[in-house]
Amino acid sequence: MMQLRKANERGHANHGWLDSYHSFSFADYHDPKHMGFGPLRVINEDWIEGGQGFGTHGHRDMEIITYVLEGELAHKDSMGNGSVIRPGDVQRMSAGTGVRHSEFNHSQTGTAHLLQIWIMPDQAGVTPSYEEKRFSDADKQGRLRIVASADGREGSVRMHQDAALYAGLFDGTEQASFDLAPGRLAYVHVARGKLSVNGQPLEAGDALKLHAEDKLSFSDGDKAEVLLFDLPQ
Repeated sequence: MMQLRKANERGHANHGWLDSYHSFSFADYHDPKHMGFGPLRVINEDWIEGGQGFGTHGHRDMEIITYVLEGELAHKDSMGNGSVIRPGDVQRMSAGTGVRHSEFNHSQTGTAHLLQIWIMPDQAGVTPSYEEKRFSDADKQGRLRIVASADGREGSVRMHQDAALYAGLFDGTEQASFDLAPGRLAYVHVARGKLSVNGQPLEAGDALKLHAEDKLSFSDGDKAEVLLFDLPQ
């Protein structure tokens, strides 16, 4: 079964310095039909103006993944980490018992465009931790590259949940398929461009919720960048 969610159906908040679209209920946007999907709780698509960002604030018991599409994001946290993440980088922060951090557009002029992803952990109270890895375009072109998983397989960042996140770039005749194990959920989010999943045309910001499906087929890409979440129910 597939359920389509169009980009313009998401929640939206424009704060001037921050323009954000919410795939699931977040902050002042509340929709009981979209509270999450399995342990996937948040996908926020953010555009942050130059020199602006989120001041120091706290999180706990959440796996937070940042995926930059354009620009640069500067990160600092109470664990002593400080870095600038760019397109191709995947950052994972396990908030666990509690962590404080800040995120700012590293550029004073350009806009930073990114996805903020929250996944609920399978256990509470873990020791906070941080990880960051880079995945080249060549590594994702025409295929689904695992970038986050419970066991860190194939060089992916590790998270505290029986879930996996894949990223892919598709253009022209490039195709890929994914076998979904029985009892698993899949969530597809198109970050940019266009492509079809199981024959369903999707554009930037569109998403598909899938369950009781055994195979996903990706085709007809037009400069597409897509994220696939393999999730427990």
